[in-house]
Amino acid sequence: MPVATVRAACRRTPLPRIDSIREFAPAKVNLCLHVTGRRDDGYHLLDSLVIFAGIGDWLDAAPAAAPSLELTGPFGPALPGGTENLVSRAAAAIFPGLPLAFRLEKHLPPASGIGGGSSDAAAAIRAALRLVPPGTRPDAAEIVRIAARLGADIPVCLSPGPARMRGIGEIIEPLTGFPSGGILLVNPGVEVPTPAVFRALTRRENPPLPARLPAWPDIATLAAWARDQRNDLEKPARELAPVIGEVIDQLKALPGALMARMSGSGATCFALFADEAAARAALPLIAHSNPAWWTSAGPILPGPGKAPDGICAA
Repeated sequence: MPVATVRAACRRTPLPRIDSIREFAPAKVNLCLHVTGRRDDGYHLLDSLVIFAGIGDWLDAAPAAAPSLELTGPFGPALPGGTENLVSRAAAAIFPGLPLAFRLEKHLPPASGIGGGSSDAAAAIRAALRLVPPGTRPDAAEIVRIAARLGADIPVCLSPGPARMRGIGEIIEPLTGFPSGGILLVNPGVEVPTPAVFRALTRRENPPLPARLPAWPDIATLAAWARDQRNDLEKPARELAPVIGEVIDQLKALPGALMARMSGSGATCFALFADEAAARAALPLIAHSNPAWWTSAGPILPGPGKAPDGICAA
């Protein structure tokens, strides 16, 4: 859509003009991740229970004369800038030619199994949708299609909340009535390339999650159920980076930890707790003895998210 058309629509809208908006890009955590097959095109089929943590990056966006991206925060220097960054690519894919100025405050370690880049891209899409009138937005199905083309994890990040994710990431079932709780994330400072982890898989056709998920009245019930599930990528990731096993062992030993596992393809691992306070109380016990590790604690975000066109969470 031409920029002039978008700007004309913005002038006609009765809504108040938005000069700048801010979006939170939370960490995506795979409570369990079952690899169930591989398509002919090489993409792996997954069945995963996904949650989002109140830990993440912040993205500011505003209309501008020309597209731009400023990278800040502790992990900003580690990211590619300009059109190589998923933030810029995602916004341009939804609204080609619409100039937006982004400022990404990067707190999540990149390439660490918690969907930081995908969550940032989803935040950029939500920001772009909020900055234009509803009549100029693509429909929901088109947004999801474009997002999936950019990255398999981006669709589930568009509306951050507990969900079951299947296929290559495009089949999303939001989960309601999800219990509250706390979560502690730990990354040992090693990058485990996702392609290498998948190549190291010895079995690709594994059982999926149960067809019908049970009810979880509280976080302890959820954790007990999740302990009986798997992350099929954990074993090959631990072979590539044995420190992952050390992280998981230390997380399991923390007071109040209900369960611990690796997220995604690693190397970030997590532990669930009864509430945010318990997770924050456990953090220094592992951080003080491992000062080089990245650690962060927060709540499990409720969900599912819902916002304009049923796609983006404001």
